[in-house]
Amino acid sequence: MAKRMIGGQAVIEGVMMRGPKLAATAVRDAAGRIQVETREVHSINEKYPILKKPMLRGTVSLIESLVIGMRSLSYSAKMAGEEDEQLSDREMAVTIAVALVLASVLFIAIPTAGAKLFSFATTDPFRLNLLEGVLRLAIFLAYIWGISRMKDIRRVFQYHGAEHKTIHCYEAGLPLTVENVQKFSRLHPRCGTNFLLIVMLVSIFVFAFLGWPNLFWRIVSRVLLLPVVAGISYELIRVAGRTTNPVLLQLVKPGLWLQYLTTRPPQDDMVEVAIESVKAVLPPEEIPAGSGEYRQVEAAVPQQTNTDEKLAEAAAS
Repeated sequence: MAKRMIGGQAVIEGVMMRGPKLAATAVRDAAGRIQVETREVHSINEKYPILKKPMLRGTVSLIESLVIGMRSLSYSAKMAGEEDEQLSDREMAVTIAVALVLASVLFIAIPTAGAKLFSFATTDPFRLNLLEGVLRLAIFLAYIWGISRMKDIRRVFQYHGAEHKTIHCYEAGLPLTVENVQKFSRLHPRCGTNFLLIVMLVSIFVFAFLGWPNLFWRIVSRVLLLPVVAGISYELIRVAGRTTNPVLLQLVKPGLWLQYLTTRPPQDDMVEVAIESVKAVLPPEEIPAGSGEYRQVEAAVPQQTNTDEKLAEAAAS
């Protein structure tokens, strides 16, 4: 039987997994029980099939991943006892908007403004754009290294490792048990870390040919071209996740190396949570025989909702 394409992310004391039709967030609560929230997901490209086309589907996937990821983080914070209630749709949209603005400042405005400092060495627009890209990449790597030193983030990165190991085990067709999952690598070629690093590298080449206008127009041009960069990066990561070509596998190795920072070896109880998250997005008949039973609290699938689609449309606009 062909394996479903499953991806996910680490959340607070848990793991979110997303399949073609369902997204599930499994969290170990303060009492040590595994709580699971499962919801149907509906992509905006179901309504507008043109958005499934190459170069467009990358931007759609990125926006929808942000929406689902924020919702899962909100749920996990509540279940882990760190928040009293989940974010409302309005609060979530505001949070995503603020996060995008801060990311634009850190990875767009600061690098392109800082590249001007290199004008003493060259005034060639092409070289200044390349130096800007190198500076952006350096800031990104420093940011990843910095947050990886934080104690709470290191625990999230352990759940990130559990997510990858469990997906590897599922893709290998083995029963989803702690023993089987722990045998696999915590690095995965479809990881969001890979995607972000590819975005940084692709942006260097895309922006290199834009000339060197004033700061305002440099920032505007980079923001407007983000969908192009995301589209190219998404297609590359799709190829990387399926290829056996040795040349392409070598090209994605830097993204795998970076995962040594963004993942940590998980504890067995973390793997149990990740297993429940994967099982929750699979039809019962597709769960490998012999998979472990770790969930202590059952959660029903909510009624069909198009809230995620509405949030994605709002974020896109």
